[in-house]
Amino acid sequence: MNFNDLGLSEKTLKAIDEFGIKEPTTVQADVIPSILQGKDVFTIAPQRCGKTTSYVFPLIDIISCEQGCKNNILIITPDSEQSVVVSDRLAIFNKYHEINEATIKDKDEDIDNEANVIIGSPELLVELVNENRIDLAKINILVVDDINLIKKNKQLDNLEKILELLPAEKQNIVYTNRRSKETQGILDKILKAPEEIKIDKNKEQEAAQTPQKNEKKPAKKAQSRCKTPEIQDKEALELMKKYNSFNGKTPRFLLNAGVIVANE
Repeated sequence: MNFNDLGLSEKTLKAIDEFGIKEPTTVQADVIPSILQGKDVFTIAPQRCGKTTSYVFPLIDIISCEQGCKNNILIITPDSEQSVVVSDRLAIFNKYHEINEATIKDKDEDIDNEANVIIGSPELLVELVNENRIDLAKINILVVDDINLIKKNKQLDNLEKILELLPAEKQNIVYTNRRSKETQGILDKILKAPEEIKIDKNKEQEAAQTPQKNEKKPAKKAQSRCKTPEIQDKEALELMKKYNSFNGKTPRFLLNAGVIVANE
């Protein structure tokens, strides 16, 4: 399978191809069509095999709908670090679209209330709501990435506060790295007859085979889907400079060619 089979637009496909990603990972192939079809999706997937881009790619197309549709997306991340990761993906792959986003890394930053996409952790989102700095009443697509890590960060209470402010009618997309009894109650509140996608154990093992420092590299066949070249992506760096992405705070290690597949 390749990206042409997943229903993505020509503009998004062009950005993916120019970045050098030639083949979708398993989670991308399974999740992208369901998101484009407007389904609620619950995905259990390991880290480091394209999870983040499995929703970023289709959401870029949804936000950029040429039929005049208006979509407002809230992406809830476990922490500010993951918020930056998501922002990087949007900045790199929306190069042929127009997308307005507000990435919340610090509660003292200016927030763009006209953004199509708001990205932030539960704690910061609650603070900003309490200060009347963001309005979540018009959100029609919710992404929770990743609910088990949000639980690990002791942010489930804040997540529930945010959920109470969102419209009932919306598309819900939730990711987790593993099932957890503590999150099941919230999942039942969020999801409506979701399509459940679980990456099988073989693919989880494949994801875990990304080379680590001072470790012997696995055979090429095992690491081919999650390899991280150490060549800096010059085009992504130029995009960052051109659009002043993230006020110059984007970590350069996130802009390595191929890192999108390896690091979510």
